[in-house]
This record gives sequence, structure tokens and C-alpha cells, in this order.
Amino acid sequence: MKIDMSVFEEADAAAPPAVDSGERPWGWFQQLDLGTTHQIKRIVVKPGGRLSLQKHRHRSEHWIVVRGVATVTVGARTRVVGENGSVFIPKGAVHRLENFGETGVELIEVQYGDYFGEDDIVRLDDVYGRADAAGAIVVDDTLLALQR
Repeated sequence: MKIDMSVFEEADAAAPPAVDSGERPWGWFQQLDLGTTHQIKRIVVKPGGRLSLQKHRHRSEHWIVVRGVATVTVGARTRVVGENGSVFIPKGAVHRLENFGETGVELIEVQYGDYFGEDDIVRLDDVYGRADAAGAIVVDDTLLALQR
């Protein structure tokens, strides 16, 4: 069976290059792909690192852990996710990822939606002082209510 490689060549020509990466207080990320309805990132969370408690208005996310063990909160549920485990985060769901381990956690994040800007991150709580949701009530790291 012969594979028509022109399909891949056309797709490669239309694909934008990875345009974004950066360090954060919790670790770093690298953009792997960006399309009109999706964005794919590689994210590494250092030991003791913790993403902000957040939600998004314009996208859902799928997280696949490829290295390490993550503690993931989605809504009122918190669970431990190991290598080859995955989590779906619906659009608008409050969520967070934490690394309580002694090694980094690496994951692939697939975002699906209509907008992928960093300003779509609504931070409800952030240990690095980046919280932007006045009125969020957080007790023992649990979101109790959001007063808006």
C-alpha cells in the first residue's frame, strides 16, 4: 500500500509554527500546535508547583500526564492522576493542577474552543499572587463561592 504524502505536505504548509513558550512560577510550557479550534501545549510543573485555581470562558481542556503524578481538582472533585492518565476539564469548570511529588510532572494539554489567549484564564486563587477574582472565597485551598 502506497501512502499519498502530499496530504501531509499540504497540512504541514498550512500549519503555523510553535509561537509561544515561557517560564512560570510553577514551571514552564511550550506551545506545540495552534489551530483555529485548538491549541496543544507541553507543560512541566516543578516539584511543589501549583497552577492557579482557574476557569476559562472560551475553551475546554484535556490533560494527559506523561511523566510524574499530578493532583488535579475539577469542580469539587480532587484526584491523583499518574502517567498515561487523563482528565477532561469542561469549559467554565473550576480547576487546578498541583505537584506534591519530588520530581516534575509533565503533561500534554489539548485546548478546544474559540479563543486561546492568556486573558481567558480567570484566576480564582493563586499562591504566586496572580489571583484576579475579587470576591473569591477560598478556605484550606477549596473554593467555597465566587461572589461577582
